[in-house]
Amino acid sequence: MRILFMGTPDIAAKCLEELVKSGLNIVGVVSQPDKPKGRGHKLMPTDVKVMAEKYQISVFQPEKLKSGELMPILEELNPDIIAVVAYGKILPKYVIDYPKFGCINMHASLLPKLRGAAPIQWSILNGDKKTGVTTMLMDEGLDTGDMLLQEEIEIGEYETAEELFERVGDLGSKVLVKTIKELDKITPIKQNESEFTYAPMLTKEMAHIDWSLSTDKISKHICGMNSWPMAYTLYKEEPVKIIKATKGEMVNGQVGEIIGIKKNVGLQVKTSDGSIYIKEAQFFGSKRMNIEDYLRGHNIELGTVLK
Repeated sequence: MRILFMGTPDIAAKCLEELVKSGLNIVGVVSQPDKPKGRGHKLMPTDVKVMAEKYQISVFQPEKLKSGELMPILEELNPDIIAVVAYGKILPKYVIDYPKFGCINMHASLLPKLRGAAPIQWSILNGDKKTGVTTMLMDEGLDTGDMLLQEEIEIGEYETAEELFERVGDLGSKVLVKTIKELDKITPIKQNESEFTYAPMLTKEMAHIDWSLSTDKISKHICGMNSWPMAYTLYKEEPVKIIKATKGEMVNGQVGEIIGIKKNVGLQVKTSDGSIYIKEAQFFGSKRMNIEDYLRGHNIELGTVLK
């Protein structure tokens, strides 16, 4: 079976490598165009492009798809199936309809929950105990196609989005391979629209911590925003990124107030129903470090209210 792979970030690259290692016939790869990164704005290849070149697979990077830009590539490669993982754009009808066995997408949630661009982060932000992966037959909607296979994974209490990405990628790559290899044995299942939820793309503005929320919500906010855009608060009007934190006990004071510093635990901050211990942070003008290491060269004033 001739497989065209479409994807862009690291989770997609992991799936591409699993498809290759499983012996499936990848005839080409489509990824987003290279983008400038860093201070020098040097053009950097996508993770999927790097992986494809590692296995000497041809890579195509069209700027657009809507006006038939992919058709010459489809006609050249003649794929029986298109496997899609986090490509970054909704596929037009001519792409979806082209392959004999359709387009199969691996989505990083238990559909129909958390359709959209950031399902892994929102599974943590929402306080879910579990998430998972779903493979589906693509249609013209946003993650609305009939489901093929689905597998669950539990979310750790302090697991960050970055950590969960790794585990979901490992699971998703294996489920995608299984889906393609056993496609003729799988009966597609329609999604229950009444259970649909949405997982929009994160923004930097969403990262600001609201200390008036519950300890649980703040803890999940810190975990879900790691490693981008990274949860932050304001200490004396300067931004401080919170890297790691744990939940603490009830204390008196204003919400957001720095209550104390506990050795080997962290900087204690008051929440609406308890407290949060900040263990690792990045203060303005400094690198990220443990609170105890930061305090060796800096002073943090107790009683200051974080905004």
